[in-house]
Amino acid sequence: MSGSQVRMTYHRSLKEVQSDDTLARLLSDDRQQSPFDRLAWFEALAAHCGLDPLVISAMADGEHAILALEASGPRGHLRSLANWYTFRWRPLFSRPALLEPIAAALRSRSHRITLAGVPDEEGSATALEAAFRRAGWLVRRTRCDTNHYLTVGGRRWDDYLDARPGTLRTTLKRKAGKVSTRVLTRFDAAAWADYEEIYAQSWKPQEGAPAFLRAFAEAEGAAGRLRLGIAHKSGEPDGPAIAAQLWTVESGTAYIHKLAHREADTALSPGSVLTAALMRHVIEQDGVEEVDFGTGDDGYKRDWMEASRPRYRLQMVRPLAPRNWGMLARAALRSLAAAAKRR
Repeated sequence: MSGSQVRMTYHRSLKEVQSDDTLARLLSDDRQQSPFDRLAWFEALAAHCGLDPLVISAMADGEHAILALEASGPRGHLRSLANWYTFRWRPLFSRPALLEPIAAALRSRSHRITLAGVPDEEGSATALEAAFRRAGWLVRRTRCDTNHYLTVGGRRWDDYLDARPGTLRTTLKRKAGKVSTRVLTRFDAAAWADYEEIYAQSWKPQEGAPAFLRAFAEAEGAAGRLRLGIAHKSGEPDGPAIAAQLWTVESGTAYIHKLAHREADTALSPGSVLTAALMRHVIEQDGVEEVDFGTGDDGYKRDWMEASRPRYRLQMVRPLAPRNWGMLARAALRSLAAAAKRR
């Protein structure tokens, strides 16, 4: 950036980030109003999911740009500091132009960078693509996932429910009396044990990092952002729980992180009944403006959400790096083959 002194920082340890007062403040709960943008989230990924962080920042004239990257893959190949628990990964910046010195600096540290799950409704994917192209990288941007979400738009619960598909409304009407629900706003060890037991008996694959998820739930509970839903068969409050869901709420958005029910109780539709209870809670009591159902184009998400938006993968390579030549040659051959088919 001409006319400005840009200060670059590189941290291979999140303890170093914590000791950098400016960077720690920019990544704090006070400044970042989404769980996926915080230092605490990155620390939990590193501690419980085996990720190896590299946090690089550029600052000038009170403005900033920050990339939280992961360096545990093949040597020289950097990725987003994220995994399957992350709804979306994005650069954090107050001035898009500061992404370019970061992209330029990374030329000496990496031959290839893959950033996945990047949104563009706020311009992140476009800003990254432009910055890395200007810095001399080859950039390929593709759609990699879908995020389903709901804009509440000031509606009451009854209005929202009336707009759901008829089959879902019928299910809720028939099953609501057979399932009792409760929503906890603080972490409860017994309820969490119910969640883990339900998950183990659900259709879901084995939990990838249960310690990460529990640590996240405990921290969100302490901050008052946790919404942990538990369902039982009606009339059996002391019996085994049959469904559980992990949501969080902050800054007008509810995030649906995890949901599971016992396969043996599928006929009761406990998952749908519990989702309805949590939706009602976040609309009526929390007054959220948006509900974010994470990634994945599952059909059931369309029953609850009303819109979707893309998530992108950006693949950046240095064309003169020998380790990229084989990949670039294969990409060129694929392009030639595709062009031949179109003739």
